[in-house]
Amino acid sequence: MATNRLTEPKTLDDMLLYVLWQLQAAARGPVVRVCEAEFGITRREWRMLAQLGQGEGLASSALAERAGLDRAQTSRAVGGLVGKRLLARTPRPGDRREVLLHLTDEGRAVYNALLPRIAAINRELLSVLAPAEVEVLDGLPRRLNAQALRVGAVGDDVVPKFE
Repeated sequence: MATNRLTEPKTLDDMLLYVLWQLQAAARGPVVRVCEAEFGITRREWRMLAQLGQGEGLASSALAERAGLDRAQTSRAVGGLVGKRLLARTPRPGDRREVLLHLTDEGRAVYNALLPRIAAINRELLSVLAPAEVEVLDGLPRRLNAQALRVGAVGDDVVPKFE
């Protein structure tokens, strides 16, 4: 592997996770404006709508896992969406103790209207890259995520100890 500022970081600005955080922080502005100003929902609520738009009938715990949020964050977002009548809770057939989440007709309409707007922001963000760069970028998050899971499973063995 070639050595560069990401593989041999000397400052916080050279750390992959910080670089990715800076990208996310810079790019979230347009998403927040569209979600909040035009649709009256938060980014987190949009994440819930988008996950359910891909496949409804999820339990809150499954939705939390899919969205990469903890259960408390998911519960707050779900509560907000139910209050806005964009999401409905329905008892699971055969086990009324468990509740499944579904988009309401209004929630489906918001999802269908918002998805193309967020996709346009995504396209604009990628417009500075050549098609070949976009192809390479497409596989990188999956590979990095798999490696992050391996590093997390190994735990303290990966982190050098300085005494």
